[in-house]
Amino acid sequence: MRLLSVRLIVSLIIGITVVSLVFSSYEVVREKEALRKELERRAEVLAESIAADLERSWESGSERALQRLVEHLGNREHLLGIAVADRQGTLIAVTPELTAILVGTPFDLTQAMADGHSESSFERLKNEPVNIFALPLYREDKIVGSLAVVHDAGYIRAQSLSTWREAFLTVLIQVFLIVLITLLIVRWSITGPIARAAQWMRALRTGRISSRQQMPDLDLFRPLAWEVVTLTESLSQARTAAENEARLREAGESMWTADRLAVQVRTRLGEGQLFLVSNREPYIHERKGRSVEVFVPPSGLVTALEPVLDACDGTWIAHGSGDADAEAVDSHDRLRVPPRDPRYTLRRVWLSKEEEEGYYYGFANEGLWPLCHIAHTRPTFRAQDWQHYQEVNRKFMAAVLEEIEGVSKPVILVQDYHFALLPRMIKEKRPGARVAIFWHIPWPNPEAFGICPWQRQLVDGLLGADLIGFHTQSHCNNFLSTADRVVESRADWEHFSVVRQNHRTLIRPFPISVDIPDETPIESDSYYSEEYRKRSSLMHGLGVDTPFLGVGVDRVDYTKGIPERFQAIERFLEKYPKYQGKFTFVQIGAPSRTHIKRYHDLMVEVESEAERINWRFQSGKWKPIVFLKRHHSHQEIEDFYRAVDLCLVTSLHDGMNLVAKEFLAARRDERGVLILSQFTGAARELRDALLVNPYDIDQTAEAIRAAIEMEPEEKQLRVQNMRKLIREHNIYRWAGNLIAELCELRLDPGDRMQPKLRGSVTAT
Repeated sequence: MRLLSVRLIVSLIIGITVVSLVFSSYEVVREKEALRKELERRAEVLAESIAADLERSWESGSERALQRLVEHLGNREHLLGIAVADRQGTLIAVTPELTAILVGTPFDLTQAMADGHSESSFERLKNEPVNIFALPLYREDKIVGSLAVVHDAGYIRAQSLSTWREAFLTVLIQVFLIVLITLLIVRWSITGPIARAAQWMRALRTGRISSRQQMPDLDLFRPLAWEVVTLTESLSQARTAAENEARLREAGESMWTADRLAVQVRTRLGEGQLFLVSNREPYIHERKGRSVEVFVPPSGLVTALEPVLDACDGTWIAHGSGDADAEAVDSHDRLRVPPRDPRYTLRRVWLSKEEEEGYYYGFANEGLWPLCHIAHTRPTFRAQDWQHYQEVNRKFMAAVLEEIEGVSKPVILVQDYHFALLPRMIKEKRPGARVAIFWHIPWPNPEAFGICPWQRQLVDGLLGADLIGFHTQSHCNNFLSTADRVVESRADWEHFSVVRQNHRTLIRPFPISVDIPDETPIESDSYYSEEYRKRSSLMHGLGVDTPFLGVGVDRVDYTKGIPERFQAIERFLEKYPKYQGKFTFVQIGAPSRTHIKRYHDLMVEVESEAERINWRFQSGKWKPIVFLKRHHSHQEIEDFYRAVDLCLVTSLHDGMNLVAKEFLAARRDERGVLILSQFTGAARELRDALLVNPYDIDQTAEAIRAAIEMEPEEKQLRVQNMRKLIREHNIYRWAGNLIAELCELRLDPGDRMQPKLRGSVTAT
């Protein structure tokens, strides 16, 4: 760094000096030229003013008169003298001062008479710099002689030297000040930040700090800073992974991590390449004013599957929904992500407003969503929506086929109910591809599914996959029963598979989960004091101050049982009035699909219920329900999870419901009580939660009382058991098992054949 400073100082001095001297030289030359022109102008004015007097004196023919006139006119500033010559070039009148330095007749005098116009030149007379301005003299329009005005030009040189001296002093001052300011800037904005960054990295390398601690500011080197942060995070993650692996081996445990998942994916895929298809994309580009921002949508799917794609440099194919998404892709609608550390490819598929309305909001969310969730909302099926659903599935099929072109062993993982037709479409074009689909929502019994007018096409499309995954075994059973009833197939209940058109499809449960960071146990009271401070700040922001706090986190969806939840809170306050003024429930309700009438009506219903209950019970500043109707960040939600005494998850029907697991993952303090609907997939695993029937308002009210009055030791034991289960069966294990099952299954002989299968999805 010291050598760099010396080089910088020397370079600045040389560079600034050279540039300053060049500009100073240019200014001196300009000033010298200006002084010369000014001297010539004064000489011309003087010569023309005395020429008329000389011409009149010439007419008298007296040389003495000419001499007297010349001597009289020769007393001017910087004027050395005046000389007059006749037609033959002989000097006939010269001022005394000029006689001493004038040798012969100046050339300009004879040249002016010869050319008939004035002449000007800078010369040296006896080493003295002078300006000679010659002007022809006339009598009766004939040139009879010439006049020479001689000025001293020495002051021009003196003025130039003075300018050079001033310029040199200015250069010295400028060099000193610029070098000083530059060194201060370098010290403040370059050397200092780099030194702090080096100290931070040294502390990180030696393990004295955590990678989560903020890195020193390096705004001047933002691209370098990002690379340093990425490298540092990678090194920290690698160290953490190695430490975790060593600790787990020592304890004889086998916990799944992102690193373990990455290793398994690379091993299982071998020469294959992974392609993921989902409606939601992992990164969205949105325009904010004149700039474009990238954000990650809150989704457990991104958390689970991004490590998989990172590990194998896979491709994620999704609907480009951001208003600036098209600006970020190349000519093939692809871009590398994550933005700061690209490791895999995102391929965006574009949908028109009509396609999105019909396929997503129409058939998928007004048809399949209520059909699969037994929440007593009538599904709506429209022929036009079904047409759009088929068209969008074909559009995604075209994108998948384009991406897997030339890939010998593609492995394709399709996500959710938006693409029920896609597995069959892909298999018809690429029989040798391994295709799996995971159905993230429940699968109803055959009688309920039979409502759908296109049930045969949907089931046939799904059976094009080699593997279909559900959250629970009951959903697998329902699908097997539906396939056995709806399409011509053979259901193998012993091995949980379906054979249709000589193609076998495995049906397996893969309970999705979340990630619990492997944190060391809490050993000091500082953690609890910090959490108490955060809780106080949180309640202050809500405008409440109560001993007991509850939370619910949901999209405002009719499957989540929010009105029933509010009614249970009302019943709890009725039965146990001693908790009035002491218990407040915070409902975080993210608006969802609000332009669909059923969702719009539900939002109005939820708001009305909250207002009605608050009006009934509130007193002073206290109110029983706080309804937060907006989207919250993951960090904001986690702050609520850690601050509350209980969490209510009362879905009327849910495939899994990750809110329950996210709440437990956030409770590092092993406190808090989970009240969980028995109609969620999570209820099959989290048996230590207080399980309730959300339709039984009194039962849920009693669960709230039990949660508040539960002994701390029992709370801790319940949370410990559930956190242990989530840690062992986390999101990485879910993804690893799903990929492993798909890669290990044996393809039927027909799947290895290259000719296309006959038939179409809609003709089944």
